[in-house]
Order: sequence, then C-alpha cells, then structure tokens
Amino acid sequence: MGKRGKAIEATSYQAARAALLAILKELSYEEREVTLSSGQKSHFYIDCKQTALTGEGHVLVGMCLHELLGRAENLHPNSALLQHAACGGLTMGADPLCSALALWSTMQGRELNAIYVRKEPKGHGTGAYLEGTRAVPSGSRVVVLEDVVTTGNASLTAARRLREGGFVVDTVLALVDREAGGREALAREGLRLSALYALQDFPVGGARGG
Repeated sequence: MGKRGKAIEATSYQAARAALLAILKELSYEEREVTLSSGQKSHFYIDCKQTALTGEGHVLVGMCLHELLGRAENLHPNSALLQHAACGGLTMGADPLCSALALWSTMQGRELNAIYVRKEPKGHGTGAYLEGTRAVPSGSRVVVLEDVVTTGNASLTAARRLREGGFVVDTVLALVDREAGGREALAREGLRLSALYALQDFPVGGARGG
C-alpha cells in the first residue's frame, strides 16, 4: 500500500479531508517563485495534479468532493428539486477531479457524469468545446470543478462554455481557494464557490502576498 496507503481507509469526511490535506502538503505544495496561469507572481505553488493523479489521492478527492457537493446542494434554496447531473471543468486541471467525483458518487449510488471542457474547440470532427455530454440531458445542472481558485478565470471559462452548451451552472467546487479575488469574481457571474481548503491550511499561513 505504500507509506500513505492506509489513508484511504478513512471512514468520515473529516478523516478523508485530513488525509487528503496531508498528501497535498507532501506532494503538491512548494515554496518557490512561480508565475501562475492567471499571470500573477507567487512565492508558493500548489500543484494539485501531483496529488489527484495518485491512486490514493484520486480516491480521497472523490470522497471529499462528493461530500462537499452534497453540502453545497443543501444550501441551495431549491435543493430538493435541483440536483446536479454532472460535473465539469476546464482541462486539464479539472480532469482528474471530475473523474474522481463521478466515479466515487456512482459507487455511492448517485449517478453523476463527467464533462471535460476544452480550452480550444476540438480541431477535427465536431469542433466541440465539451466532451461527455451525450449522457447528460440539455438543461441539466452541472457543477464546475477547479483545483486551485486564484482569479476564478478557469471556472468562469468552464461555466460559460457549459452554459453555452445548454446546461445550468451556479456552483463551483475547488480543492483550494487561494483567496485572491476568485470567489468575488465568480459571485459576480452568479456562481457560488465552496472549497475544501484555504491558505490557512498550508504552511504559507494565510499570507495574502502570493
């Protein structure tokens, strides 16, 4: 199972969340100067793919996002009527998150499909931005996933593509909120953000300078 293998035996959301955070700190968090996809400079970097693409991380991501999705739905004023049929996000950061959430949710008896959102339209065939839509009826609710929210641009792009594709989008789930204006930018587009972790959960200690 490896040195971290028993973490997937977590039986509660809090245990799974703690186990996932431990792996993120070990494999994904680095203190170094980087330029983020938003163009902003930062003295730390959280590369969630390094965690989500491990077998154990994939399981824990699915477990935690499944719980977070249920909590987000319960906060919606029409939660009894409006349940998400799919999850989607901008490739490639959101791809393993969508896979993990769809797989874990289905294993728990809730059918949830995954939709991948391309940054550019497919260069041949249909020329589509969206992959995986055939099993998701038009008008369905789709939750947007993002690994690390900084400005919110990736989620905004995904939400716009999904809305253009005929889906209803009002919720974003993230692994980490860098608390750099993304939540506010999403809110201006009618999107509620729920995140598993914030900066205070990492060694950077909630600093806003990154």
